[in-house]
Amino acid sequence: MLQADYTTSQLDVLEAEAIHVMREVAAEFERPCLLFSGGKDSIVMLRIAEKAFWPAPIPFPLMHVDTGHNFDEVIDFRDRRVAELGVRLVVASVQASIDAGRVVEETGRRASRNRLQTTTLLDAIEEHEFDAVFGGARRDEEKARAKERVFSFRDDFGQWDPKNQRPELWNLYNARIRRGEHIRVFPLSNWTELDVWDYIRREEIEIPSIYFAHTRRVFARDGMLLSDADVVNRGDDEPVFEATVRYRTVGDMTCTGAVQSAASSVEEIIAEIAATRITERGATRADDRTSEAAMEDRKREGYF
Repeated sequence: MLQADYTTSQLDVLEAEAIHVMREVAAEFERPCLLFSGGKDSIVMLRIAEKAFWPAPIPFPLMHVDTGHNFDEVIDFRDRRVAELGVRLVVASVQASIDAGRVVEETGRRASRNRLQTTTLLDAIEEHEFDAVFGGARRDEEKARAKERVFSFRDDFGQWDPKNQRPELWNLYNARIRRGEHIRVFPLSNWTELDVWDYIRREEIEIPSIYFAHTRRVFARDGMLLSDADVVNRGDDEPVFEATVRYRTVGDMTCTGAVQSAASSVEEIIAEIAATRITERGATRADDRTSEAAMEDRKREGYF
């Protein structure tokens, strides 16, 4: 006699939760959007959005806060994926914010546009009147992100107060906001880096080549390998060399480091991540090392 198996995998549970969150936002908010950089987490969110509303099209636009210092492989992937899906892409430009005098570009060896993204993001949210913004942040990435709710409230200045967040019981979310306020929504909150890669493997999702091992000209700084590129300020005491590397996370080239790796397939990446004890941001993001509370300080200002 055949016996039905009603068990579900961890990925099934995580996927179902994320789909529920996306559908809840689509039902409760008037102008949601999904932050899409072409990175692995936003790629997974995009796949979940496809599933959540299939066979209808995704009912909200995508938005990328573009520093102008992104990796070419990621931008090419972003544009191709958007064209394939036929969705609307809003590009919020940090360079435009600099040109308009909204922000001042940093100078010096460690200059980066990463922090400048906050003003550009908040301006874009106000301009397009977005009332809910999907982000790909996960609680395992960094201690400030571990404090986030799935529905993370932002006041009318776009700021986050970790002491003024709403309780979330089971799968019940408070979506009430006043004019000018908005909610950041994190469908992948309960996922880990390993879950993301397991999902990419299971769903056979295409990702940018930068995530796989390749030869790149890099230099060492603060225990990280930064790409030798025109937009990255390198000192004379920081010699360039070739190495076989890959990226665990992608962002602004000036503060996103590579890791030495020979992993050339999703399966090899999963094995590599399963053995590591350092989070992806802890290992490869210079912007998180400026202070113990660097991420929380930026989030209070309105950062992702």
